[in-house]
Amino acid sequence: MQGERRNSRRSRRFEKGKERRFPPKPVELGKEYDVEVKEVSRRGDGVARIQGLVTFIPNAKPGDHIRVKITKIGRRFAEAEIVSSQ
Repeated sequence: MQGERRNSRRSRRFEKGKERRFPPKPVELGKEYDVEVKEVSRRGDGVARIQGLVTFIPNAKPGDHIRVKITKIGRRFAEAEIVSSQ
């Protein structure tokens, strides 16, 4: 009985044809944004937030005010490259 219950929960959670919906991203691929880098990631990239979306920026450090171009958009984050310093 427990096995049946366990399987029913699993099938409910991962039903075929249904995928998790993530809200639309506040950024667009190739578009430029002015950001302030607030922290550093574990990999050493600068981290800024664009309307709440975490954005990783290589070669940036906290306190930098820069213009970035979005190069990749993931489910919960974006990656960008530095276009110019302000």
